Amino acid sequence: MTTHRASTALAALSAAVAVAALAGAVTPSARADGPSARASLPAPATSAPSAPSAPSALDWKPCAVAGGPAAQECAELFVPLDYRDPDPDGPRVRLAVTRVRSDRPGERRGTLLLIPGGPGSSGVALVTGKGERLQRETGGRYDVVSLDPRGVGGSTKASCGLAAEDRDLVHLRSWPAADGSITENVARSRRTAEACARNGGAMLRSLTTANEVRDIDRFRQALGEEKLSAWGSSYGTYVGAVYAQKYPRHTDRWVLDSSGDPDPSRVNRGWMQNMARAVEDRFPDFARWAADPAREAEGLRLAREARDVRPLVLDLAARLDREPRQTTTPGVPLTGNRLRQAVQMALYSDSAFPRLAELIRAAGDPAAEPVLPPGLDRPLSDQDAAVTIGVVCNDVRWPASVPDYRRAVAIDRVKHPLTAGLPANITPCAFWKDTPADRPTRITDEGPSNILMIQGLRDPSTPYFGALKMREAFGDRARLVTVDHGGHGIYLGNGNACGDRAVTRFLTTGKRPGQDTYCAG
Repeated sequence: MTTHRASTALAALSAAVAVAALAGAVTPSARADGPSARASLPAPATSAPSAPSAPSALDWKPCAVAGGPAAQECAELFVPLDYRDPDPDGPRVRLAVTRVRSDRPGERRGTLLLIPGGPGSSGVALVTGKGERLQRETGGRYDVVSLDPRGVGGSTKASCGLAAEDRDLVHLRSWPAADGSITENVARSRRTAEACARNGGAMLRSLTTANEVRDIDRFRQALGEEKLSAWGSSYGTYVGAVYAQKYPRHTDRWVLDSSGDPDPSRVNRGWMQNMARAVEDRFPDFARWAADPAREAEGLRLAREARDVRPLVLDLAARLDREPRQTTTPGVPLTGNRLRQAVQMALYSDSAFPRLAELIRAAGDPAAEPVLPPGLDRPLSDQDAAVTIGVVCNDVRWPASVPDYRRAVAIDRVKHPLTAGLPANITPCAFWKDTPADRPTRITDEGPSNILMIQGLRDPSTPYFGALKMREAFGDRARLVTVDHGGHGIYLGNGNACGDRAVTRFLTTGKRPGQDTYCAG
């Protein structure tokens, strides 16, 4: 671990690197199929029982699943559908919440909240997957808790009533046509916005970052905690940053892993636009892997030289634009845009490289039948599509000029061919019927200095240059650990031992690096 002054790190490393779709908003994310489903069943918000304005006690019940913490518990928390409604008996939303209590009561120092990404990822599933390891890493110092945000997993759902075709990921994401036209994207975006306005109701309108932050504070109160520590990842870093701005006195040790630019004028839309450069910066990692002679024995080597992998993939996508390939999934062909989406998804983790190489080889072999990766072989559920669209469109007003989008796509396709104009394209938000209920929160340096950021240099979703904007906004409230690694999500994921030690040390001792810090790959 090499330490140097913040100004030097920010200037030098921003030049070296370039999602985000934090707008994972429009990327596939972990969904709740496990304990959260038992924690509460989907139901309309208006049919949920009323409750007093103060949070009620949580009725915890065992909900362990195979592969998860044996001591995992789940409960339901009811919160206002609309926090502006003065009626204490107004409609309620049910949230699925979960915890794994410290197995070392004598060492326990508080509660660690996991804030999932997305929008659309499950906190309950995150605890199932990470709870035991976190307890080992932190020596039992925390109860590990999380919730399924409204609209997700076991919490009350929303629906737009979209046709299956409009919920296909390569349609839900506005990939331009092969010739760069956005005519179909415009029609689909308008149709989707109209369906959401017609069918979504108050529940869909309530899907916002501001409400997730309010829900988290209700959860804190229900847990009986004065302060929470937190680990937010991806979009969860923005939720965590907003919470730290709105409720600074209730934050203890705050970890933000893989952050985006918090500029309130560019929230959501800026994350999407930043993805174009982020993917171009990350792709060379895959190219080097795919050209490595070690791939030969695995049957996965795509080229002799890393520099040849990118043109190979671009040429293959163009051929699939003209002649889609039949796949093992009936009725779902491998098109150029489906391949481009597969590339973008695989760049999230080196562990996905082999599957992507297999797809590319099969797509180029007339005798093979390509196998689509999960997430591209079937539409999203209507509820998952609704929360993905809802948060992104409800948080902020998007530009509505179709000619401006058309020009932006034409420029972006030339500058960043791997994403083919997607990050600059129109979305349903351009035709959204409802105005934002809350103004986006401006992140500032006002508040306790208790935030540790960790960020990979080559993140395909939340790029480093966007994270530097978050770091700048926090000022002396934060320290940044930069990890020379590709992929999305660093701590206990795509990072390295140096980065993991820095976060674990902060969570267990409260000690951060004195200055911004760099971890070599």
